[in-house]
Amino acid sequence: MSKSKKKAETKAVKEPKPKKEKAPKVPLVVFAFRLSEADRDAIHKAAGPGKATRFVLAAALAAAAGDQKEFTKLVENRVAKS
Repeated sequence: MSKSKKKAETKAVKEPKPKKEKAPKVPLVVFAFRLSEADRDAIHKAAGPGKATRFVLAAALAAAAGDQKEFTKLVENRVAKS
């Protein structure tokens, strides 16, 4: 047998991976507001490194939904970090 035939025989056939179903994309928009540097720094300090956007978004959505339990949980987690 030649070398090329041996290589062809020893290669395993890969099975195609099943495709994952993707969640439908929701169109996103930007919501911005102005604040002082001191307020910005306070938010970053409360949220922790790299988490300010998620912190502010979670607080705003909890407040908008009237979810006092979630808002209180955010505040308690912030106090625990200080």
